Amino acid sequence: MKEFVRYTLARLALFAAAYGLIWLVFGHWIAWNALSALYTAIIALVISSLVSFWLLRGMRDQLAVRVQERAGRAKAAFDARRSAEDDD
Repeated sequence: MKEFVRYTLARLALFAAAYGLIWLVFGHWIAWNALSALYTAIIALVISSLVSFWLLRGMRDQLAVRVQERAGRAKAAFDARRSAEDDD
């Protein structure tokens, strides 16, 4: 669970950084309203997704290993319960 929280917070931080950077760069030329904020958020989402694909690869791999281990334990426990029911 710790890996999931760290990865999620890192993704949120990248999004906030991309949004802030776009706002700082283009804030002087754009009249800010709800629509421009939405477009900025969409552009920041795309940029942060592309950056996180490269930058957060290690964290994503650790998260995948952790999820795979947890799924293996859950499957083993399920199989153990099922075989215990078959023995009865």
